[in-house]
Amino acid sequence: MNATIFRSAIHIAAISGIYLSVAMLIPAFIDIYYGHRDWEIFLLSAFMTGGLSLATAAATRAGPPPFNKRMGFLVVNMLWISGCFIGAIPLWLSSMKLTFAQALFESVSAISTTGSTVIVGLDNAPPGILMWRSLLHWLGGVGILALGLFIMPYLRVGGMSFFKLESSDTADKPFARIASYTRAFLTIYVAITIICAVTYAALGMSRFDAVNHAMSTVATGGLSTHDASFGYYKSLPLLWAGTFFMTLSSLPFSVLILFVVRQRLDAWRDPQIRVFLGYLVLFSVAASIYLRLQNGVDFHEALAHSFFTVSSIISTTGFASDDYTGWGHFIVALAFVATFLGGCSGSTAGGLKAYRLIILFNSIRTGLYRLIYPDGIHAVRYGSMTVDADLQRNVFLFFITYVSISAIGAILLGLMGYDVLTAVSAAATSLSNVGPGVTPEIGPAGSFTVFHDAALYVLSFLMLLGRLEILTVLVILTPLFWKS
Repeated sequence: MNATIFRSAIHIAAISGIYLSVAMLIPAFIDIYYGHRDWEIFLLSAFMTGGLSLATAAATRAGPPPFNKRMGFLVVNMLWISGCFIGAIPLWLSSMKLTFAQALFESVSAISTTGSTVIVGLDNAPPGILMWRSLLHWLGGVGILALGLFIMPYLRVGGMSFFKLESSDTADKPFARIASYTRAFLTIYVAITIICAVTYAALGMSRFDAVNHAMSTVATGGLSTHDASFGYYKSLPLLWAGTFFMTLSSLPFSVLILFVVRQRLDAWRDPQIRVFLGYLVLFSVAASIYLRLQNGVDFHEALAHSFFTVSSIISTTGFASDDYTGWGHFIVALAFVATFLGGCSGSTAGGLKAYRLIILFNSIRTGLYRLIYPDGIHAVRYGSMTVDADLQRNVFLFFITYVSISAIGAILLGLMGYDVLTAVSAAATSLSNVGPGVTPEIGPAGSFTVFHDAALYVLSFLMLLGRLEILTVLVILTPLFWKS
């Protein structure tokens, strides 16, 4: 590994640490406003992390080397790992009395927009802590979009080059200048957050809750200010509003930009959008019919809860309107399958994602056609475009490692003494960045306090793996990566 590349990566991570330390002042002011003493913790954490980050940035300052893939992998990992540790500091020092493993788990869950929590008693938690979790969610969502739109396609790991839609200006990105693209996606991200917060407030949330839930919704995170999540409000209009914004945030952001900025209606022809909306509607309607016929729930109420719950799981947000683990075995099985699906590429959602499912299905179908007609020409297609061999290999590699790591995570948790269903569900929901599991202990009505520190470290690693598309992390663990 070139020392210059390593130093530059540390410098970039240190700059990011300075920004995070400034962000800690927001929950500090929130605590001051509500009269909670934890403002001192946030202020102390801001000075500690800010000072250390500033010193590190000054010590590693130098002319940046030419950007290459090795530096890209290293920068991405350093940014997210340092962000997770910095985010854990005020949680660890706060009045919540969390162990460091719990604080790190909560921080990773927030930044990776997973939404799992080890905190019980959110209704009475310090307002600064609640705001910090939501703020980490929101900033993590920005980072995810930046990775998906700019970094991942370049590294050819996880990111899908096809979602950078064709345009008349350039074949590689919707705007000729990345600066224009960056301004557009930040503007729309902020605008959707504001509209979501205003909508929530208009439908009955307090302003504090509306802001927190809006940041969590747009980032498809799922951390709430109440133990009962959206179930606290007992409002069907809020469930429909949440369903809309979770679904919107799971769509390709490049499509939203093309539609809003350039009025490109053809942008909505992206095949992954149809597939994503298709399985979301299918699962939601199936759950609604089951709730109506099996549990006798009013059909409108069943529709609202089903669409909210399914969109929350598939978008990997993790909000809850009720404890769906008590709705019946069919719903639990449906929720477990939905855990793996995920949203669209270029969104804040996690999971396998719709575009990979399309390519996997078309690859298998093309392979079967070749068995029947070996002399024919059969291309794997994504919409009207041909999928090259490299992207096909990357999709299959991701799928294999995804399944393998889920299994390894479940085995590790099983060896630590947890039952099979809890271990499998926790590993799957962490790697998919969904949040709640499908057992009562870690489901919508439970929390991850059932796991001891060693298990929380495993789950934290799985959340980070899932958020960074797995291969981005695994590649820096290979000896070859560190050879000059």
